[in-house]
Amino acid sequence: MTTYQLESEKHQQTFHLRGDSIRNCNNQSAQEQLSPNRNPYSYPYPYPMAFFFECFFLSLSIILLFVWSTRDHRRATSLPTNWPVVGMLPGLLLNIHRLHDYATELASESGGTFQWKGPLFCNMDMLLTTNPSNIHHIFSRNFSNYPKGPEFNKIFDILGDGIFNADFQIWELHRRTTLSFFTHPDFYPLLENTISDKIQHGLLPVLDHFSQAGTHVDLQDVFQRFTFDGICKLILNRDPQSLSLDMPLVACEKAFNDAVDALLYRHILPEGVWRLQKRLGIGKEKKLMEASRAFDDFIYPCVDRAEEEPDRFSLLASFKKEFPHMTNQNSKKFLRDTALNLMLAGRDTTGATLTWLFWLITRHPASEAKIREEIDSCGGRIDVQNSRGMVYLHGALCETLRLYPPVALEHKAPMRQDILPCGKHLEENAKVIISFYTVGRMESVWGKDCLEFKPERWISPSGKIKHEASYKFPAFNAGPRTCLGKEMAFIQMKMVAAAILQRYHVKLVEGHVVSPSNSVILQTEHGLKVTLSKITY
Repeated sequence: MTTYQLESEKHQQTFHLRGDSIRNCNNQSAQEQLSPNRNPYSYPYPYPMAFFFECFFLSLSIILLFVWSTRDHRRATSLPTNWPVVGMLPGLLLNIHRLHDYATELASESGGTFQWKGPLFCNMDMLLTTNPSNIHHIFSRNFSNYPKGPEFNKIFDILGDGIFNADFQIWELHRRTTLSFFTHPDFYPLLENTISDKIQHGLLPVLDHFSQAGTHVDLQDVFQRFTFDGICKLILNRDPQSLSLDMPLVACEKAFNDAVDALLYRHILPEGVWRLQKRLGIGKEKKLMEASRAFDDFIYPCVDRAEEEPDRFSLLASFKKEFPHMTNQNSKKFLRDTALNLMLAGRDTTGATLTWLFWLITRHPASEAKIREEIDSCGGRIDVQNSRGMVYLHGALCETLRLYPPVALEHKAPMRQDILPCGKHLEENAKVIISFYTVGRMESVWGKDCLEFKPERWISPSGKIKHEASYKFPAFNAGPRTCLGKEMAFIQMKMVAAAILQRYHVKLVEGHVVSPSNSVILQTEHGLKVTLSKITY
């Protein structure tokens, strides 16, 4: 039994004890009311704040029922009503099962920028924007005024002092050290060997097994395991072998799904609600705490081994050299945060993009055929060098990233008052949500065919790869925080896609519904279930 499972059972036992104590409290309440010594001002509910929030959400439920029963079902707009006290929260909760598409509707109907009003006293007001001019202003032109900031750090506290949370000097050190590692002469040979080995000894044996058995396979699960094993080998010099024939449960690998799910809800719930859940160890906060323990159990032993091999070419060794003055305890925590941030980037973003790519090409057989022709023209074997010449596959990946960017949104807050190019005035520390998912679906940005999958839009008339400005195509972020692993991601995705398409026809399981999940990382809600049939030449 894994540590992740043991911790889960431990918490379940704790909740049973809490439940018993609450029931005992309720059984005693009648006797206390009859007692002449009872304090008339005592509070019988064991968690006063919990009682407050239960009352709040009970009232909100009544309002929601009223809104649903009285609303005009012929109403042509998705823009929510700004109700007294509760603001626009009822509209949000009615669409909570489809948050990313709801954000797209709001932005489309409001010219790309929408001011959302939350309940009174909940600090939930936020500006949603998909305007490329605003994105360029926030991420590039006025970059120094939009650090990650304390609000972002509160939401993403699980990432510690890693590159995604860092600002100013710590961020510059992260970026400089990581860039130095990625541009080292030994890095790309290491990358190619790691990917090739995992394809030959992990990916293909697993897919062959499902193909021969004639059963469906969840490609999303396969890709997450593949990218997890690969990034662990690159960053921690450890292959957990989660992608193998028995498809073992690796607690750290599965913990990422729980973590990114909970982090989205921190964006939309009042801070007091998710902090209360965290304190009580319930709901998605319980999952997030369990995920944090799973990360620690996996990463800290790898950090210890890395410190015993200071001369080995590795990212952790590079960071250790940058912090010779840190105490051993501080060093371990910093290296843990560094590794976790890069593992999140390497596992979830690449795995999600591969998942959506294969879903799209199962629906566009002409594109699948063109990719296969391109693979054959390269001699069938794709490595770091010839992957750069795969123009059509590159276009298909860019089109996938446009429609389904792995990081669905970004959270910003200005240190000082600011005025966006669209004319919107922002107060200090105002919440700004940039929906990367929505940017790729805006007709004003990408034209009337914005919802169509067209790899050709990324190929110039001369047959070269066409590049777009990052504020129009922010899948790899924009400005100084543009993703350092962009080229590495393209190489890995091309090698994996080529290995599969050269060997199999991929068909979506009939009746299987594919839709985006409510998560910071844009995964599919129910996986990607397909059947594989071998190609015969």
